[in-house]
Amino acid sequence: MPVAIITGASKGLGRALAEALAARGWDLVLDARTAEVLKETAAALAGHGTRVTALPGDVTDPAHRAELVAAAWRLGGVDLLVHNASALGAEPLTRLEGLPLDGLRRALEVNVVAALGLVQETLPLLRAAEAGTVIAVSSDAAAEAYETWGGYGASKAALDHLAAVLAEEEPRLRVWAVDPGDMATDLYAAAVPEDEEARPEPASVVPAFLRLLDERPVSGRYGAPSLLEGR
Repeated sequence: MPVAIITGASKGLGRALAEALAARGWDLVLDARTAEVLKETAAALAGHGTRVTALPGDVTDPAHRAELVAAAWRLGGVDLLVHNASALGAEPLTRLEGLPLDGLRRALEVNVVAALGLVQETLPLLRAAEAGTVIAVSSDAAAEAYETWGGYGASKAALDHLAAVLAEEEPRLRVWAVDPGDMATDLYAAAVPEDEEARPEPASVVPAFLRLLDERPVSGRYGAPSLLEGR
């Protein structure tokens, strides 16, 4: 069975994607910071009959990243790495003039440095896979300038660029930066708590990720809404 590592997988998009992969028979290594929620998620996903390893921890911790990769190796390797874990930099979001520098550092550590660290750890296993794939969950804020989204957007723009360079350096892999669009997630609620507009559930964009895995287009940046429109 193929094996995926998914960070930030206890809820939201990470959990929705993990559930879809489990339903397809994928074995999973899941990461999140909240141990109890991650444990509940893993138990639910194991109901699909696949092997699920849940490892609570912080992706900025090198020892935790090594633990994730070792767990995947025990399951047979790494076919897919999904960097879904994210930090906003400030909760709620704020203009650049008031953005705490420690918050920006945290966003860069989680969204960029940890992502590259996991790529470096998994590359030997991804190269050995028949269809090695890396998905970096991006954001519209990486490509557009929105007031108060500067720190988060800068970190996601950096992640997009790392993904693009990785695609050039590893042509045998598929490397996709994917903007899932607006979703009803805890991250968005923390970013803009006063926004009460109804937004799509994370599960609604999962078919876009599955389409990429099924069709394996060239490496690059993709938007989930466009992928869904093309079904």
